[in-house]
Amino acid sequence: MTDTSPILEARGIDHDYGTVSVLQDVSVTIPKGSVTALIGPNGAGKTTLIRDLAGLHEPTAGEITYHGPETAREIGYLPQHPAFRPGFTCRETLEFYASLVGDDEAAAMEHLSRVGLEDAAERNVEALSGGMTRLLGIAQATIGDPPIIVLDEPGSGLDPGMSMHVFDVASELADEGITILLSSHDLELVERIADEVLVLSDGQIVQRGSMTELRNRFGVDSLWSVYENAIGGDLDTVRVQGEHA
Repeated sequence: MTDTSPILEARGIDHDYGTVSVLQDVSVTIPKGSVTALIGPNGAGKTTLIRDLAGLHEPTAGEITYHGPETAREIGYLPQHPAFRPGFTCRETLEFYASLVGDDEAAAMEHLSRVGLEDAAERNVEALSGGMTRLLGIAQATIGDPPIIVLDEPGSGLDPGMSMHVFDVASELADEGITILLSSHDLELVERIADEVLVLSDGQIVQRGSMTELRNRFGVDSLWSVYENAIGGDLDTVRVQGEHA
């Protein structure tokens, strides 16, 4: 029987940047071994929430609790635009990150193979395509075998084939029992791999559930239609959070 107990919980998260409120009273539960996708309009607060959950910065209010095992690295993180120091190969880059968490440097090739980059092991990082750089970022996020990996827009700016490959890698990691939390605008790929979807709009979670639950809730047959119903208004509008009164 699948363990659906939470590995990460957030309760009552607020996040302000000066007078601008970006997140308001956000609570989320991330089940173990699942793929949870965060979707929403530009400016809704997705990256801020992702970075809060990954432990990269502190929310203004609320609490985030990790329930996973004690490991050298609890959460791996892929930023939307990963960058690596030039002059080093993919293998050397992963060996460096492995040394920081006490991982076996010899495992660098294993991490590269996981994402399909074994043939590029000796290629310098500055010679990688955008998609290969994203895959190297995912490999770096797996260093130390964290039980949770957080991916911020992993398919952004990639061609459709590479985007699909990146999402397939995320799905394969979940099949290994790793919990995946990702944000994305690619609703077709989200629909393909996500176990649960969180819809964020104007700094608040407005819908959550499995793909089946969400489609049934709105009586529609696609995640795009769920999204359209959940956020309402002009789908082409960038949401800009207002200032405190």
